Amino acid sequence: MPETSKDDESRQDLARHERPESHDGPRDPPAESALILDGIRALHGRLDELERRMPRPERSSHGEGQRPGEGAIPAWKRPTEGEARWQATIAVAAAVALQFPLPGRLVLLHPAWVLPALQGLLLLALVTANPKRINRESRAIRLLGLTLAALLSLANAWSVAQLVAGLVQGTIGQTAGPLLVTGGAIWLTNVIVFGLWYWEFDRGGPVARANATRLYPDFLFVQMTSPHLAPPGWEPAFGDYLYLSFTNAAAFSPTDVMPLSRWAKMAMTVQAAISIVTVALVVARAVNILK
Repeated sequence: MPETSKDDESRQDLARHERPESHDGPRDPPAESALILDGIRALHGRLDELERRMPRPERSSHGEGQRPGEGAIPAWKRPTEGEARWQATIAVAAAVALQFPLPGRLVLLHPAWVLPALQGLLLLALVTANPKRINRESRAIRLLGLTLAALLSLANAWSVAQLVAGLVQGTIGQTAGPLLVTGGAIWLTNVIVFGLWYWEFDRGGPVARANATRLYPDFLFVQMTSPHLAPPGWEPAFGDYLYLSFTNAAAFSPTDVMPLSRWAKMAMTVQAAISIVTVALVVARAVNILK
């Protein structure tokens, strides 16, 4: 047999071995690829149908329907509608009212009603300018709020200084009842004032927190470290800062809220020192003169 014929037969045998055959005969490669693609398309269709049938959690534009751990962004990290003003308004009004029971010698300005009246007018202006939600950026409103906090702080600092000096010199505190009322009013005012400062400066203030313009907080609340224990819409409000101020003034140290920035640590240190001096001197003198 010629050599060329043997080569042709070898090529035909090799082609038969490389081409898969079915029971019905040789299989066409294009037809086999089309069957595979149809099978893949059918599988994708079934997966899409199963995904559509699975229940999904309802989500709002701000992630209100999500639970922590499901990709929801906590409210204190994202822009919100802002907190209501009523908590801060009631607290400041109480601080203004607590100045009236003080004796005349502990009041910064005379007559004694002048400074509380000025503070009341500033509070009224704040409520009128932004009565519901604290979320509007305004230098004028911000300046009014800081001025009101400064006046409250100045008046209470003067009262603390005069009370301490009078107790040390023995010119104040002849009877236990009025002394306890005076010391209690000054102590409560101190709690409200420092709560107001914490609220005004944590992450830039209430408006900055509502707009989420600053990333890092100055105070670390429990809900920030354990978001699964708080509702998705939780964010710190004035009541939280008032509680922080009260516990610091009562325990003379942070309890469940930790200061992170240096100014927060120094402010809590000053508040604890004032509280220690006020409570120690007033209680010691009152116990000494009780009948």
